[in-house]
Amino acid sequence: MRLRLITGALLLAMLAAQPAHAEVKLAYVDVQRALNECDAGKRAKADFQGRVQALESRLQRQQGEVQSLKDEIEKKGMLMNPDQRSSLQDQYVAKAKDFDREYKDARDELQQKDHEITAKIVHDLAQIIRGLGERDGYTLVLEKGSILWGSPSIDITDQVIRSYNATHVKIGMLGVTGTTAPSAKAGAPALSDFGSAAARRSTISK
Repeated sequence: MRLRLITGALLLAMLAAQPAHAEVKLAYVDVQRALNECDAGKRAKADFQGRVQALESRLQRQQGEVQSLKDEIEKKGMLMNPDQRSSLQDQYVAKAKDFDREYKDARDELQQKDHEITAKIVHDLAQIIRGLGERDGYTLVLEKGSILWGSPSIDITDQVIRSYNATHVKIGMLGVTGTTAPSAKAGAPALSDFGSAAARRSTISK
């Protein structure tokens, strides 16, 4: 809510600063939808889901091994001699620790991969949005998540998706030397922190 209030205040200030005869042209983009529906986002999501499934399968096997040892101790522990029971308990404790560590590492790995890929695609989307904004003469292009309401008629998300799909570049490479967004002006000012801010609010795992 605080972000939306700040955005609203900035918008009012910008409109007040415009000359009376100047045309104010606004648009907004649903960054999460663009991320989900662009070709790069779809490929990233499929790859991410494959990683999740592989890690889940591995963790389920490890969890099964831990549970089997626990069941064996509960069912047969009292019938074993002390050395056998102690050895089995040591195996159980070691397996349980390994499982906990693997689970944490897998969770951290997935989060890092999500953040990394999301940031690269959102960076590219920001380049596309700037290019479209400059080409079509927009005064301001907002992120949907930062506004309370906007008319569907000024939603340019589909246009952003089509333009990004048409670039056919490796993710994260738009704006790098030799790869520019459609109609982005040479020597244009650097992007704001839109890419990093939007990336924190978006994710390929949704």
